[in-house]
Amino acid sequence: MTQLDFSSADYAHMSRALQLAKRGIYSTDPNPRVGCVIAKNEERIGEGWHVRAGEGHAEVNALREVGANSQAATAYVTLEPCSHFGRTPPCSQALIDAGVQRVVIAMQDPNPQVAGQGVQQLRDAGIQVEVGLLEQQAESLNPGYLKRMRDGRPWVRCKLAMSLDGRTAMASGESQWITSAAAREDVHRLRARSSVILTGSGTVTSDNPSMTARGDEAAQRSEQPLRVIVDSELKVSPQSAIFRQDGVVRIFTLADCAANRQKALQNVGAEVVMLPARDSRVDLNAVMHELAESQMNEVLVEAGAGLAGALLEAKLLDEIIIYMAPKLMGDTARGLFQLPGLEKMSQSVALHIDEVRKVGVDWRFTIRPDYGV
Repeated sequence: MTQLDFSSADYAHMSRALQLAKRGIYSTDPNPRVGCVIAKNEERIGEGWHVRAGEGHAEVNALREVGANSQAATAYVTLEPCSHFGRTPPCSQALIDAGVQRVVIAMQDPNPQVAGQGVQQLRDAGIQVEVGLLEQQAESLNPGYLKRMRDGRPWVRCKLAMSLDGRTAMASGESQWITSAAAREDVHRLRARSSVILTGSGTVTSDNPSMTARGDEAAQRSEQPLRVIVDSELKVSPQSAIFRQDGVVRIFTLADCAANRQKALQNVGAEVVMLPARDSRVDLNAVMHELAESQMNEVLVEAGAGLAGALLEAKLLDEIIIYMAPKLMGDTARGLFQLPGLEKMSQSVALHIDEVRKVGVDWRFTIRPDYGV
């Protein structure tokens, strides 16, 4: 069915379901963000969204609000209803038991445990099912969950702050603060929606950051994002501030690191994970595979030019967020990415700018690398 076959009421109800799904943007990990509206003709009689893993899914929450009035109603759901028992019973069966007449779904769930089975179960029960209304908008709600289900790795978003002349730190390493307080607040919203905040040992050593999410959005989480340090030689100090915060810190390192340094970091609560090397560095593809195995959906990279450049070279960055401050830092200051070997324009990295908006006195660019694949 094409989107032209949907009515204006269908569009209105699904738009509302998408708005509801966004309410779970900071709290649903590792589950997807899902919204649901129950309607009869133009009237919405119930709505719900998934708040956090282990609690009711969007469809169940909406049906609970409707009660017995769900008979012959239409359900609008932003993601295919689950058809399997997990922490909660299957939503497809809940819709069948409620007696709904029609289900409109924005997009199919790529989770192999669902992947069309929810749709088929509804149709087998005699329910009219239509898929594809506002599909692109539904996709944008869950980039990490969808990437993990389809490709076996998280969605990787790299945050960088720079001056107007493209510099991220002075030659001495000083970088606080390039951007305004408004931009830094915006970064905390990025942190709050992320499963992981990933950095390198150089950033931990030079900046001594906490790497925690703070603010109203972070308060919606049940715990801090997992903090990950890529540290091939276990250089980070156990006294670093990152180890004194709530939540878990995981360090990915090479298998031949000194046991005494490993023990010291484990003594301050760090998880140390040994990975194979690629070009004498931690294999970044292996890092992402390990994070996907831990059900991590969205990774926010806050690192220096070395690690950021290595992730870009490995074609692991799905999105780049750059905050540009209206100031100049000079030609001896440090750049955004270390990309050795680029000597000709034909070797330059193509980018797509998806969005530009003002944040305080700064500008925020949302960018996708074009890997030509």
